[in-house]
Amino acid sequence: MRAERLVALVFTLQSRRSATIPELAKALGVSERTMHRDIAALQDLGVPVWTEQGRHGGIRLVDGWRTRLDGLTSREAVALFAMGAPRALTELGLGTAVSAAHAKVSATLPAPLREQAQHIAQRFHLDAPGWFRRADDTEHLAAVARAVWEQRRVRVGYRRSDRTVERELDPLGLVLKAGVWYLVARAEGGVRTYRVSRIAGTEELDGHFERPAGFDLAGWWRHSSAQFEKSLQRVRVRARLSPAGVRLLPSVIDTDLAVAALDEASPPGPDGRREVELALEEPEIAAGQLLGLGTEVEIVGPPAVRAAFAEATRRMAERHR
Repeated sequence: MRAERLVALVFTLQSRRSATIPELAKALGVSERTMHRDIAALQDLGVPVWTEQGRHGGIRLVDGWRTRLDGLTSREAVALFAMGAPRALTELGLGTAVSAAHAKVSATLPAPLREQAQHIAQRFHLDAPGWFRRADDTEHLAAVARAVWEQRRVRVGYRRSDRTVERELDPLGLVLKAGVWYLVARAEGGVRTYRVSRIAGTEELDGHFERPAGFDLAGWWRHSSAQFEKSLQRVRVRARLSPAGVRLLPSVIDTDLAVAALDEASPPGPDGRREVELALEEPEIAAGQLLGLGTEVEIVGPPAVRAAFAEATRRMAERHR
């Protein structure tokens, strides 16, 4: 990672006329002592880095010395500059690499395009995790990521509900879904998904593994996610929704499921209500989700979901007497 940090340092210096050691250390996420060593390393490599003393002094490159950015279109450069260094990449140990790319683009991007990128960055921001959810414990994420990069087989302790089991895995890739990290790995029974926060420990094993021919992480994840979601949809629920219930439905169940159900909904009746059919999980879970609609929903069937909904509302009414 030090080589990446030195590249990041070069391009950070190139983008500024001068910067102090504390400023550079903060920009690259290292200590001031490490920054002093990195400056010395650049000088040893022949990069013309100068130290100026005095009130307005700092570290700078010799005037006129530049590297050039090749291979990016203006739109690509703007997109990369606006992206910044997402926390997710930092968690994977790639924060320095992204910082290097960001500084490289910043150093060579024409002023009008830099202004356009800053304009974008001030108006769009990605924050993947949902509200009111504690962040996963990703203590072993860096070790798992290293095994993915290096194609090293690992032995992991994996926490299940009642015990911790050992698994030998070929780590194929990592997926970040709504703020939660998942490891996709080949085990004895085939390719499986493991939640990184449930990994209790990792141990690198000897040797490297060969990735399955033609394995596509994004494609595998799409297929696996679709199969998982389909397995959860066990109950066909019929419900009558008021106009307000129609508007609220995408906020209490999966948005795609809600949109698909509303596309097939009946026309409004005399009271303005529409009947929809929803593919949901077991009766108690389905009733719990639809409780979010309050008085804007009537469960028509099946009886098990209607009964679970009625029981939940009865308990709520008793608590509020």
